[in-house]
Amino acid sequence: MHRTTEQHHPIDQLYRSLESEDTRTAVSVIVKLRGETCDIDCPHCYEKRKEVPGGARISPDQIGQLARLFRHRPLAVELHGGEPLTAGREVIAEILRELAAQPQVVRVSMQTNGVQLDGQWLDLFDELCPGLQIGVSLDGDAQGNSWRLGYDGEPVYPRVAAALELLAERGRKVGVITTVTPAVLGRAEEVLDHLAAFAAVNAVSFVPCFDTTIRRSTAIRARRVPASRLLQQAALAGDEGPAWAIHPDEYAEFVLAATAHWISAGHFTRLKLEPAVSAIRRLRGLGSGFCHFSDLKCDHVFTLYPDNRFGSCDELPWPQARLTQLDEITGQHELASLQQGSLLLNQGKSLMAKCASCDYRSTCGGGCIATRWRQDPAADGDAYCDYRMRMIDGIAALLAQPAHAEGAWCQTLRWHPRTPNSMRDVNAFTTRWDNPAATRAEVRLHASEHGNINTVGLPGVHEADDLDPAHSKWCEAIEPRVWPLVDALTTGWGLITYDSCQGHPYSGLDLTPAELRVGLLLRDREEYARAAAALCRAATATVLPDGIEVRVARSELTCESTHATTPVLDLSLHPDHQQDWNAYFAHLDTAARALADALTAEHPMGTRCSCPLPAPAAKDRAVAG
Repeated sequence: MHRTTEQHHPIDQLYRSLESEDTRTAVSVIVKLRGETCDIDCPHCYEKRKEVPGGARISPDQIGQLARLFRHRPLAVELHGGEPLTAGREVIAEILRELAAQPQVVRVSMQTNGVQLDGQWLDLFDELCPGLQIGVSLDGDAQGNSWRLGYDGEPVYPRVAAALELLAERGRKVGVITTVTPAVLGRAEEVLDHLAAFAAVNAVSFVPCFDTTIRRSTAIRARRVPASRLLQQAALAGDEGPAWAIHPDEYAEFVLAATAHWISAGHFTRLKLEPAVSAIRRLRGLGSGFCHFSDLKCDHVFTLYPDNRFGSCDELPWPQARLTQLDEITGQHELASLQQGSLLLNQGKSLMAKCASCDYRSTCGGGCIATRWRQDPAADGDAYCDYRMRMIDGIAALLAQPAHAEGAWCQTLRWHPRTPNSMRDVNAFTTRWDNPAATRAEVRLHASEHGNINTVGLPGVHEADDLDPAHSKWCEAIEPRVWPLVDALTTGWGLITYDSCQGHPYSGLDLTPAELRVGLLLRDREEYARAAAALCRAATATVLPDGIEVRVARSELTCESTHATTPVLDLSLHPDHQQDWNAYFAHLDTAARALADALTAEHPMGTRCSCPLPAPAAKDRAVAG
């Protein structure tokens, strides 16, 4: 019996399988012009770890075979390596001519270390492929590039910096890929400023170096061991993994610091920053072309080597990622079948199994399977997901309160969007809240036998009229158990509540129990920042019965009349992962009183919460006063 990939892996919305009949969705092919051959010898290079013979070159005929294989769909080609420029001008000219002759090729890009880039290369690109998108590998400033070395062990940074200056002189704009190693940790602002100072750079992508599983040096075929490999061997001498490797939580902290600075320094006006931009797009409900945040993952990314090896993404472990030989494949239907039978791809999808039920799936997009492999999920299975969630939480905070970056370091407030979460007219509601003299309309208040107060008097999620404290029926509209929290937040803190619920067990009904919650609609970003910090402090100070936990969530409220979204904060009490709903409701009154007392004792003043700042930021703050 034929079984589809979907039957094995029910994660269709996170990982889309290749469909041979699809003529609209593009695929990407990474063309390894020289295999792993490179003119420099970075110790952390994943391509050279594959330890396959180099020296051969991709031919124009192979490009033609690629075009015929994917002739019914858009094709994006990335010229890659090793170092693609080592193929020589004549070969690359032939490749570019062949690509220009293929109508379905919608994008051609090149990733280079920049060492050989000169005026002659740029002349060739201008002549044969004016739209060539150039990416340069540069790990920040000179200190950050300490792991980018020639075979002599000397840094290549000066030559790459000179290439960027030349690109600026020629009016070229390029993206920079920066590998985050210990050489840049704690210096995100400095590194980003340095890259932004190059006039040619209009995009920066910070990629993590999660190489903690690497334990042996790359094989050497030459008789004489180059200085670069001696440095690599020395970097592998410790027990903690390579000296160039970082941990996911270090990467998350670096990305958040870089994103905060990208906003505050105004770099966002001319510089695209990844993964920040993709995270922002997903938080806004938009798509992303970055495979780490989209459903077009390994089944839509291919790699071609000079010896015709054809497989999935080059960052996956090879030879396991190999699918076939290019000259042996007959069509996309066969290719899809090979993917479905790939042990590596199916194991990779299994790493994403828990993504299907994760609260962050709509923003995270499942991440990168190759990076998950390198992170060694068997040894540290949650570290990858923890960093993704931490990064999204922090970027959500920066979006809501860009002038107060402290919010990015809060680990109490998490991104938990509610669905549905809408109000008929948000602006009219906030205006009326602050104007006691405004006319208040009649409202419909009906109570269900389970204690719900809404327009229909039924249990579950139903429409409720929007009231404010000046309304004559304000107190009647608030369910009793949640009233002390609402009163503390409105009367004590002066905030606007847009929603509240006292919690309902729904015994005997086929409904999921509802938790106690209060939703806060903030007037502006300043009030949002103060309220978020105060909620963190109150939540941290609250002593709750065992089995119940307090959650402070960042979310968005949609205005039904304008379709605009507004950042909101949701405060709620939940059963922890070891507790059931019966125990939760048995202790909910006690927990609600404890949380109300903590809110009464707190006040939204200042934007510092109870969570520690990163070490460099904490030091800067101390110096500042």
